Amino acid sequence: MDLKQRVVVGLSGGVDSAVTAHLLKQQGHEVVGIFMKNWEDDDDSEYCSSNVDFVDAASVADVLGIEIEHVNFAADYKDRVFAEFLREYQAGRTPNPDVLCNAEIKFKAFLDHAMRLGAEKIATGHYARVREREGRFELLKGLDETKDQSYFLHRLTQAQLSKTLFPVGELRKTEVRRIAEEIGLPNAKKKDSTGICFIGERPFREFLNRYIQKEPGAIKDERGRTLGQHQGLSFYTLGQRQGLGIGGVKAKGAQRGAGDHAPWFVARKDMESNTLWVVQGHDHPWLQSLALDADDVSWTAGVAPREGNYAAKTRYRQTDAACILAPNANGAFHLDFSDAQWAVTPGQSAVLYDGEICLGGGVISGKTGL
Repeated sequence: MDLKQRVVVGLSGGVDSAVTAHLLKQQGHEVVGIFMKNWEDDDDSEYCSSNVDFVDAASVADVLGIEIEHVNFAADYKDRVFAEFLREYQAGRTPNPDVLCNAEIKFKAFLDHAMRLGAEKIATGHYARVREREGRFELLKGLDETKDQSYFLHRLTQAQLSKTLFPVGELRKTEVRRIAEEIGLPNAKKKDSTGICFIGERPFREFLNRYIQKEPGAIKDERGRTLGQHQGLSFYTLGQRQGLGIGGVKAKGAQRGAGDHAPWFVARKDMESNTLWVVQGHDHPWLQSLALDADDVSWTAGVAPREGNYAAKTRYRQTDAACILAPNANGAFHLDFSDAQWAVTPGQSAVLYDGEICLGGGVISGKTGL
């Protein structure tokens, strides 16, 4: 991209978006920063760092010599992301709000706003890449495999990809930190943020408690024995090991010689009987799946890929798993895996890859065990 363009950069206060703005400015583009505020319910609490983040973003803009605008998308966020998030949790599924936030806020509300400001492109600090080939736009993994964020971006469309730049996707994280120090960015050593976009680092159950009513019920093992009481199915996710409150319970003849003290894992949630089913041992068959179904599908090319061999991730930070894709007539799809996948979770995204190309994906609706 040799043409000098007006590029609006989402400045989050973190080092990745700061270096993104610097790289674009270095390439001669006219760069404008925008800080997005997406949550304001309890902005004064110790967990919500948006005020601190804005100060960091503003000081980055100052060092780089670019304008920054503070934009409030909290109402959009509540309608488009948070309401859906709560609906999914209440139905017993585990949604991925970061995927929704990218699709609905960062690459919709923010993109629209940037276009109104006369931008030709937008840019964010995500570790991913966009490649144009024969008039189509492909979403590629970031070059730093340990930081690749294409999983969270898999719902982006041709129209969105055509307007988006990911400069740090071409770099390794160590290089991004080095550049930040070299040019004297105030946040060069700032810790990467973790946690869900609007929840931050706060205890998750405590947060959900405010919005979802507790409905305690039985915790049972595979033989149907009651081991304790759960706080409400919405508060647990498949594969969860911490916070079950049954650590001292022993299972006689635990699965596959797991031993008396093998950890317990959440394996199933039965909404009808309000029962949380747990098993002992990481490798228990109830935690393994050989196939899954997904709906609410989005393909970056606008059309489904051909049936055949691909790789997929059923959760972020997972190694790509070999699979066979069978698209369904109604736009949903089915994946068969070569090796059993651990704790496949309805509500999470199944994202498909062809080598380094992220093809898109869908929301896991069901699975087939061993």
